[in-house]
Amino acid sequence: MIYRGPASSPGCPEAALRVVRAAGLTADYVGPGERRGLDKATLAACRVYVQPGGGELEEAWPHLAPARRLLRQFVTGGGAYIGFCLGAYLAGRDPGLGLLPGDTDQYIISPDAEIRHDRDTIVSLTWAGQPRQVFFQDGPVILVPESPHVDILATYQNGLCAAAVCRVGDGAVGVAGPHPEATPDWFTAIGLRPPPRDGRDLAIDLIRRTVASTAARSRRSV
Repeated sequence: MIYRGPASSPGCPEAALRVVRAAGLTADYVGPGERRGLDKATLAACRVYVQPGGGELEEAWPHLAPARRLLRQFVTGGGAYIGFCLGAYLAGRDPGLGLLPGDTDQYIISPDAEIRHDRDTIVSLTWAGQPRQVFFQDGPVILVPESPHVDILATYQNGLCAAAVCRVGDGAVGVAGPHPEATPDWFTAIGLRPPPRDGRDLAIDLIRRTVASTAARSRRSV
């Protein structure tokens, strides 16, 4: 289920839906005004919940706060949470859903950050050992400890975590600070030339790794 509502921005849920389907999953929207609401019955019927990008954390949080307990139970009970940009911020703590074994913070204020402004741009990453460039909208650093339960998928140029999969209870949380799900029109709409290779394969990688982490834990617990 992909959230679409006031805690997201137009275009972000739609981009998330495309990569979720490309990852081989059946997908639909959930949220105010959608056919399905973000409630216990909806989460009981799905395996993956996706929180896409959006606006400011402080503005989005009141819309997600009522679902905090439900989403925590969903993940610890074996579900997968995927968060892109704002969705990664929302997986943190203050404010946030408290799903990560750590927290998040703005990349642009981190030491030796490549980017020091909050305008839409392109950020350089190392993802699974390979240099990549992806769309960036003032996304977070993922502040998670080194642990057997944490897989760092990508780092920014300053070495801080840009994407990770964290096993939480019987479920998993996969988050990316940038927007690997962005399509080429996101770049051209703001006058940027898209990278030679867009990041949608990275978004699919994040989704598949997160889902696989929940499946692996479920098999061990049987």
